[in-house]
Amino acid sequence: MPKIAVLQMCSGIDPEANFAAIATAAHDAAGQGAAMLFTPEMSLLLDRDRQRAATNIVSQEDSPFVRMLANLAEDCDLTIALGSMAVALPGGQNANRSMLFQPSGGRPQTYDKIHMFDVELANGERWRESAAYRPGEEVVTCDDTPVGRLGLTICYDMRFPALFEELGNRRCDVIAVPAAFTVPTGAAHWHIMLRARAIEASAFVVAASQVGTHEDGRSTYGHSLVVDPWGEVLLDMGGDTPGLAFCDIDLERIAEVRAQVPSLANRRAIPTSSA
Repeated sequence: MPKIAVLQMCSGIDPEANFAAIATAAHDAAGQGAAMLFTPEMSLLLDRDRQRAATNIVSQEDSPFVRMLANLAEDCDLTIALGSMAVALPGGQNANRSMLFQPSGGRPQTYDKIHMFDVELANGERWRESAAYRPGEEVVTCDDTPVGRLGLTICYDMRFPALFEELGNRRCDVIAVPAAFTVPTGAAHWHIMLRARAIEASAFVVAASQVGTHEDGRSTYGHSLVVDPWGEVLLDMGGDTPGLAFCDIDLERIAEVRAQVPSLANRRAIPTSSA
């Protein structure tokens, strides 16, 4: 039964300080017997001032933090699921990119966020992720992790069941949903949607989240969660403070749930209207 660590962060505008928080958590996680660490969306830089943020966003190949995270995973003998970081792409846009670092070294496996957070909320908050970020085009799963087959998603992706249907079809054991959720949408939808996604995919969901008031002025909802395939919340880190928490992942539970309610096996294609 693998033990995982979940890092809830209040990331700021200094990547070095954010990396230091991740490194401390990684060493603590390894010291307490965890096999894997999950971090939130935009763990290394959370800055809504795009002109200021641009000075800290480089390509994956040029980022010192990618090399530092690879070394950290190796030094701690720990698999690190970096929720995401901003990386520069050719043509002037960026990717919101998850990275999975294995303790054996090598290049990280990556996933670029598919669904862009372009919304206008009733409280006046307005977000246009697509103004600076290019959406990804590939569904990504990672085999040979301490928690079995891992599906990668990021934050707003959770509102799109088709992505999770595909991850369920691929028989993921765990789905990562790192996030920097707004407070209004989090209070309304966070727990409900994550429990639904776990039930639909008959898989564990691990959602490491940003929390609190950040240096760039935004506020995030927190409540990092681990949800089991039956929809039961195993861990809720609350909405007040950053921290590190642990959870055991009973992989046998997946087969138990899929045997009781074999929705993945029973799924059929929905006919479309010809009208």
